[in-house]
Amino acid sequence: MTDTTHRPIGIARTLRTIAIVTGVVSLVAGLVILVWPLKSALVITVLIAIYAMVAGVIDIALATVSRGLSGWLRAGLALLGVLFVVASIVAFANLPSTTVLLAVVVSTFLGIAWILDGLLSLLALGGPKDPFTPVRRSRGWTIAFAIVSILAGVVVLLSPLLTALWLWLFIGASLLVFGVIQIVRAATLER
Repeated sequence: MTDTTHRPIGIARTLRTIAIVTGVVSLVAGLVILVWPLKSALVITVLIAIYAMVAGVIDIALATVSRGLSGWLRAGLALLGVLFVVASIVAFANLPSTTVLLAVVVSTFLGIAWILDGLLSLLALGGPKDPFTPVRRSRGWTIAFAIVSILAGVVVLLSPLLTALWLWLFIGASLLVFGVIQIVRAATLER
């Protein structure tokens, strides 16, 4: 006969340990971003460049050793692999510029997404009324949301680098707060 009374305690202890570890990782990542925003962004760029290099080498290897693939698919994999490797080399050769470009691209996509979200919200107002929808549409709030979303998107597109910096700092502050909360939660879990 096995003793099952210790299982909940073991699970609780494991969950607590996981919560503490994730809280500490979040706290440290937040501090690193807030203390060294540019260096931490550079590290993210390095990680993406490493990923591109590994993905490129794997694609090239697959293209050369996969005999069951068609010639066009093998050529496509090889070309994609070469492009990944070249992109990785260019990124490593110009890390500061690549970091800035990455920040601008991400911010630009965010600005475009906000504009499209606002436009789609406005378009949805003119759509068919569904009598089976339990919640009635609120025209005024939808229009307000759309205007704010479109304006936010335009502001982001006018200054994508500044937006990227503020978003990066916001992520750092959020990670710091989440880390502290997670550690406190873990410390108050029942043993």
